[in-house]
Amino acid sequence: MTDQMRQGGPRRVGQVKEVTSLSNPIVKEIKALTSKKDREQTGTFMAEGLKLVIDALELGWIIRTLVYAKAAKGKPLVEQVATKTVAKGGLVLEVSEKVLSSITRRDNPQMVVGIFEQRWASLDALQPEKGKTYVALDRVRDPGNLGTIIRTADAAGAAGVLLLGDCTDPFSLETVRATMGSVFAIPLVKTDPEEFLAWRKRAGVEVVATHLEGSVDYRTVDYTKKPIALLMGNEQSGLPNALAKAADRLVRIPQQGRADSLNLAVATAVMLFEARRHLLALEGNQ
Repeated sequence: MTDQMRQGGPRRVGQVKEVTSLSNPIVKEIKALTSKKDREQTGTFMAEGLKLVIDALELGWIIRTLVYAKAAKGKPLVEQVATKTVAKGGLVLEVSEKVLSSITRRDNPQMVVGIFEQRWASLDALQPEKGKTYVALDRVRDPGNLGTIIRTADAAGAAGVLLLGDCTDPFSLETVRATMGSVFAIPLVKTDPEEFLAWRKRAGVEVVATHLEGSVDYRTVDYTKKPIALLMGNEQSGLPNALAKAADRLVRIPQQGRADSLNLAVATAVMLFEARRHLLALEGNQ
């Protein structure tokens, strides 16, 4: 018996299982992750793209399964990721383009997909301090909005995104796509309004909320004296009265033209970068 036979045949990238059938049980399990119920039951989610998978591994996220197209076989970065996946106890699948399209629901899918364990932070693990900014979203419903907000919060240096009440799932395929990888870089907290307000009180966090009835221009707020939570309302109904009344400040973003409001992701971006501008100005004066 040769050494290769003792090692289970010719040496390949990690330990790769080749899959070409759409009815394969593992493929079915991965496809089921398009359902929120299945994501919650398994505690996993799907991320597309080699860069996202590499970033997630570098940030210490746990990978369960790596899937790559046959056309990506032999590429050095794919081989490295496959080896890391096996070393961490994960499964590696080499699949046909038909299978990959079925998994991602795309005609021209990314060549690499990773299945990762979800990661949630707790409110008490956030450790607020002066100079930190958080985004608190009340019942955000649109996956694209949430993904864009997570990406923007990451770009603006925010310390976390807090999801209040019945929010859309940040680990849905649509939201993860919209984050462009930032879902791996910023703490996510799932909570409710009561817990959020209790945390804000004991942590000394100032809550600045955007509201149509806000009497203060958002640019006049000092975002540097305390840790700040930017409280943003639901896309359709805005903030409920109880949350609006609990805010330390109700602010408005002045507008012209016929539009009476901004898209939630746009409004959040405006607020985040205004807070960042204040912090940078403070650092420049020190």
